[in-house]
Amino acid sequence: MAVESTVPITGANVVIVGAGFAGIEVARTLGAANIPTVLVDRQNFHLFQPLLYQVATAALSPADIAEPIRKMVRRYSSVEVRLAEVVRIDHPARTVLLSTGESLAYRWLVLAAGATHSYFGHDEWGQVAPGVKTIEDARSVRARLLRSFELAEESRDPVEQRRLMTFGVVGGGPTGVEMAGSIVELARYALAKDFRRINPRSAKVLLFEAGDRILTSFPDSLARYARKQLARLGVEVRTNCPVSDITERWLVADGEKIPMGLAIWAAGVAASPLGATLGVQADKAGRIEVNPDLSVPGMEGVYVAGDLALVRDRQGRALPGLAQVAKQQGAYLGRALVKKIIAGADSAPFVFNNRGNTAIIGRHSAVFDFGWCRVKGWPAWLLWALIHVYLLVGFEHRLLVVAQWVWRYLTYERGARLILEPECSSRSKLK
Repeated sequence: MAVESTVPITGANVVIVGAGFAGIEVARTLGAANIPTVLVDRQNFHLFQPLLYQVATAALSPADIAEPIRKMVRRYSSVEVRLAEVVRIDHPARTVLLSTGESLAYRWLVLAAGATHSYFGHDEWGQVAPGVKTIEDARSVRARLLRSFELAEESRDPVEQRRLMTFGVVGGGPTGVEMAGSIVELARYALAKDFRRINPRSAKVLLFEAGDRILTSFPDSLARYARKQLARLGVEVRTNCPVSDITERWLVADGEKIPMGLAIWAAGVAASPLGATLGVQADKAGRIEVNPDLSVPGMEGVYVAGDLALVRDRQGRALPGLAQVAKQQGAYLGRALVKKIIAGADSAPFVFNNRGNTAIIGRHSAVFDFGWCRVKGWPAWLLWALIHVYLLVGFEHRLLVVAQWVWRYLTYERGARLILEPECSSRSKLK
């Protein structure tokens, strides 16, 4: 049944859907040029997703990696913010229908709605193997993770204790590697002295990868180093080990049924389903292949950026869904739209400037691939920290995160160990 607008149409030169890295960059550039713009997002904050796993493992609090959207664009009087979800895009009519009933008219439309989890046809796994794409996801994982240790402490059954303190991370990409290492450090350092009946140091973390190696986007030498370091931490890495079933109490990998307290999904992502509403061709992950200027083929005035866009480099390879890719696309698109709107001129094609690919493994251990140079160990960890601090939006957040990282490094403590999820507040039945 069609949703009809109950609010008059509002005009704007540009409508941006999504306040992630790409959307925020476009909005800021247009705002600096005083171009009427409406920025739409269903959340009232911009989220620094690369550090979500640290919220999930109690290293940071949600407020450390989020910034109010209105605060970020308040200096630009031409930029309005709408807290709403996009229901439908009617390109022939040049309107966007919001969940509030309002219809936004546009001359130029920018879709930067990001990505979500992909369970490869097993969406039911989402209830028992959460991924980490939102603050709600991270809080849920944190609550379930900490609750597993609490339930193990209450149990008198050694078998049940072992199950509850066994954790599986599905997916050997950067997110999976970072999550697995962070769980081990949480158990080994932060929780080790807090319990009386269990020894959190005995917690078992398994990392499952269906392919023949982890970190497939990195050179083989760095992937081997990462696997070695994970093993030193105590993470059991299983490659060529596809997962075929997941329940609340166990996981089946390569035909083996493994009891565990929690499985965490880091194996796949899919572009926002909003892209499908355009009615244009998309790849298997739902990404829209765009022109070199990020415009959608056959749809005048419509652009796509960030995780929703399928953009290829000079060698024809699809650019990865990284923060630096989205940020560069947003900055480029903002400048291109200013040039088009003010001068009526087209811009040169978008070119991605690779500033390196990185993944942290554990305490002062990481890998960093610049393409022309490969760094590992302590220097890579330091580079990882510096870049992530630089990318954090607000100066206040940079200071807070640096202070917490220094405190964690010196004391091995983690402060955000809160169980806040409603489903975790009641005592589960132990068997």
